[in-house]
Amino acid sequence: MQSRRTLAALGVVLAMGLALPASAEAEDPKLAFEKYKLENGLEVILHQDKSVPLVAVNVWYHVGSGDETPGKSGFAHLFEHMLFQGSQHVGEDKHFDTLKNIGGSSVNGTTNPDRTNYFEIVPSHEFETGLWLESDRMGYLLPLLNQKSLDNQIKVVRNERRQHYDNVAYGKTRFATAAALYGANHPYRYLTIGKHEDLTSATLEDVTAFYKKWYVPANATLVIAGDFENDQAKTLVQKWFGTLPTIAKPEYVVPAFPEPKATRIEVKDEFAKLRRIDYVWTTPGLYKPGDAELDIVASALGRRGTGRLYKILVHEKQLAQGVAAYQSSHNYSSTFTVHVTAKSDADLAEIEKIVQEEVAKLISAPVTKDEFARALTGFESGFVWGLESLMARAERLQGYNHFLGNPDSITADLDRYRNTNAATVQEVAAKYLVPERRVEILTIPAAKTASK
Repeated sequence: MQSRRTLAALGVVLAMGLALPASAEAEDPKLAFEKYKLENGLEVILHQDKSVPLVAVNVWYHVGSGDETPGKSGFAHLFEHMLFQGSQHVGEDKHFDTLKNIGGSSVNGTTNPDRTNYFEIVPSHEFETGLWLESDRMGYLLPLLNQKSLDNQIKVVRNERRQHYDNVAYGKTRFATAAALYGANHPYRYLTIGKHEDLTSATLEDVTAFYKKWYVPANATLVIAGDFENDQAKTLVQKWFGTLPTIAKPEYVVPAFPEPKATRIEVKDEFAKLRRIDYVWTTPGLYKPGDAELDIVASALGRRGTGRLYKILVHEKQLAQGVAAYQSSHNYSSTFTVHVTAKSDADLAEIEKIVQEEVAKLISAPVTKDEFARALTGFESGFVWGLESLMARAERLQGYNHFLGNPDSITADLDRYRNTNAATVQEVAAKYLVPERRVEILTIPAAKTASK
């Protein structure tokens, strides 16, 4: 009888045409790819999938808000916006229009603490247009860079901060948490969106310097996924990217691992309707020892329906409107968060007592066999179905390449969960989820006062 993981992998193979090893006992899907490097240092990863006549063009620049310096927060995200303003041969503000005219879709860019990405899906016969657009802004952005475009995008980013951070419920909580976790010079302190005062102080010289340092071929990876021939792709990649200059890959400054002391902060929030308590700890970075174990802890505590805190606070005692527990993983370090949104008439002291008791239980005793199995099944199934879309596979290849240096890391990734055990999960929880390093943020509606 085939294993559950084998059946899941075969389902993906049938649905998406992924490759599976010849062995009958093979358990994990494989993303077939070819990786090579141009003379200028640009990494290229090719993933062929002829199931639909589409090609995903996906570029990662290996710079994020975690690489910013004091006084220049938000620059990585601001620069992401600037790359859509136009480049020398494409023209000013023509990127979206060009892709729209050829039937492009999923056009966007995103920034997080670890990287900045740009992507689009184009019909396979327009594959070259996607490469041309990305190569032009990689090599020829500066001729069209001007003060008007910069001023416009500063306004756009500041409005984005107002819309998604400043003027939303629990937005202030995010800033208060980061300030409590990280010192003044740590790049994670100001979130990817950045500070208003840093954004308004950005100059053309700053943007130009950022581009010249980070947006070089040697600091980028191009993934092409979809309906193409490898020889054709290599010829076109060389045509559009091979002549870009060779510039040394920039050096990275790794910030010290943050070790906050126990802190409790009260935040008054005029947009919040209910009280919320957040407990947050700093934890190991993505793929580092302990990262996977804390995912399992999060599942045991907060999984909807079966998590310990969810069952007690939402179902049994009905004290909470919502419960969440999660390991938010990034390159330099991560955070483990438990937050509970209290019902309007709930006793907050009772909620906090229950949270502290349940976290303490995970430190004093291992997770149960069922909790461990449930978490593992959830990670495996979520991973497999997460490979369904073309762009998701391009992103998966990018992520493994960026963090692990090897796009072929599906099994190694899943084995982080399969090869650990309940005792190790307990050890990791005991090491990191201690009261002495816990940051507590109590958010209360501004019109109300803190209750017991």
